[in-house]
Amino acid sequence: MGKQPDKRALPDNAAKAYSHVIRTSPRKLNLVAASIRGKSAESALAELTFSKRRIAGEVKKCLQSAIANAENNHQLDVDALVVSEAFVGKSITMKRFHARARGRAGRIEKIFSNLTIIVTEREETV
Repeated sequence: MGKQPDKRALPDNAAKAYSHVIRTSPRKLNLVAASIRGKSAESALAELTFSKRRIAGEVKKCLQSAIANAENNHQLDVDALVVSEAFVGKSITMKRFHARARGRAGRIEKIFSNLTIIVTEREETV
């Protein structure tokens, strides 16, 4: 049986997006996710656009999806959105083999990850 997404209730001022089976290790993906945690959605998008890391494009897509969910499904103000959470989990591992000398085999593991981004609308301070 497959894992179900996290079903805990979100507050009214938050929206969420998942990205499943991303072709990179969780450790590498978490470096990119950590760089956008706590930032405004606008500055996080700018950072991901100009990041040198290969996986930044996938994280950017997930963030754009979370922003679109906030705007269309929850009627939140896009200019006031902040990346409140960005967390990474393990997904599948494809196991392959590489032929080695004298009839032996070397193991190759192709690791995949899951990404969840939650954006929250910042309250205006008067």
